[in-house]
Amino acid sequence: SGQKVCYSDLKRSCYKIAYFQDLSRRVGFQEARQACEMDGGALLSLESEAEQQLIENMLQNLTKSGSGISDGDFWIGLWRSGDGLATSSACPDLYRWADGSISPFRNWYTDEPSCGSEACVVMYHQPTANPGLGGPYLYQWNDDRCNMKH
Repeated sequence: SGQKVCYSDLKRSCYKIAYFQDLSRRVGFQEARQACEMDGGALLSLESEAEQQLIENMLQNLTKSGSGISDGDFWIGLWRSGDGLATSSACPDLYRWADGSISPFRNWYTDEPSCGSEACVVMYHQPTANPGLGGPYLYQWNDDRCNMKH
């Protein structure tokens, strides 16, 4: 399940947001990736500031509808394979889009990516969290452990 929102003015004709307040229904990165592929799509690649803004607007609309929305980050299709240089300064350059996109656009939160054992990327959505050094935890990107449930 999830809310499907379609636009015809961008390269992608349709976006689908799956948000589960029920924590038991949230999934790890690979499960999310597989669910998108089974649906005929791919985990989201964000290729520009305009597309980032479009997704932020969609998430804001989602929070206005129904019973509201609570904290819960969203997997996007950015990830890093292998641990070769995970702790080096080259780490940020090792992230790739799961659908093969080569877009260099990034929207990291302050001091991210932290690398190490965190190799899969979420878009923050924590409206109730106190702001950190980079401001509210809303829509910027953070690397997280791939087995975390989002």
